[in-house]
Formats: sequence, C-alpha cells, structure tokens
Amino acid sequence: MEDNRRPGADDIRRGNGTGGGARDSDTTQTFGHDSDLSFVPFGSELAEAELDAIEALPSGAALLLVRSGPTAGARYLLDADVTTVGRHPEADIFFDDVTVSRRHAEITRTGTAFELVDQRSLNGTYVNGERVDRAALTNGSEVRIGKFRLNFFVSPADLLQSPVE
Repeated sequence: MEDNRRPGADDIRRGNGTGGGARDSDTTQTFGHDSDLSFVPFGSELAEAELDAIEALPSGAALLLVRSGPTAGARYLLDADVTTVGRHPEADIFFDDVTVSRRHAEITRTGTAFELVDQRSLNGTYVNGERVDRAALTNGSEVRIGKFRLNFFVSPADLLQSPVE
C-alpha cells in the first residue's frame, strides 16, 4: 500500500556537505514490488485552480502537476530550456524521496516541444507507463519519477498550433 502522508520535519534529511562517511544515506532505494510501477491512467478530474493555471500558461511554457506521491498537488512551471529533476537539493524540481535518484531526469524544451530525458536513474523514468531513456511529452502525458506520478500539460496557445513536418 502506498504511503501518502506528508513528510514531517523528522522525515526530511538533507546532506550537510561534510561527507560524513560510508554510512551516509545518499543512495537511491529500488522499488520492492512490480505493482509499484503499475500504470493506471488518471482521469481528467482537474481542480478549477489547476485548470486556471493551465489556461494561464504563456506560449512555450508547460506545467507538471504532481498527482500522487509525497507532494501530491504541487505544480511546477516548465519555462526554461532545461529543467533538472532529482533528489539533489539544487535540482530545479526537487523530490526528497529515496526512490528518486539525485540526478534523475531532465526536461528539455525546443521551441514549444518538450522532451523528458532519463539521466541513468536507478528506478528509471516512465512516460505513460513505459520505461524510457527519452520521450516526447504531449499534453496530458503521465510521468513517473520514483513514487511520484505527474501529468504534463502544455500551454493552450501551443495546442492551437499544428506541428510543421
């Protein structure tokens, strides 16, 4: 069963940069069961605030919504050419959980297109239920990083543009 409680002050551990020895908890834990990686798509049940946030996105931007995991409900604006995701405190999207590698993935933007690139993470990066090394993100894509499940949404202004081939 998934633990959806919010972490308390005693649950959050950050490195102090002193390199305290071989027993530091600086390792990524693997999932214990295949069921942890099951893909069950979320419905389109978005709260009004989430719909408003998506509607307000400027062209060239996107939004990641955390749908489940320790930070469920969090929103991350993707408006840079490269956004880093990981357990490293300096990551652009910081997931403080042992199922996430320190440098887990990057989201790159080229024009209005976004791509997710796994950074050789231990538990892998999943898009729509499939483990990927790299994958184009489309509106509504589900991304899984460690125990976090997220949905990706592009700016409505960019949805109106048809891709040039």
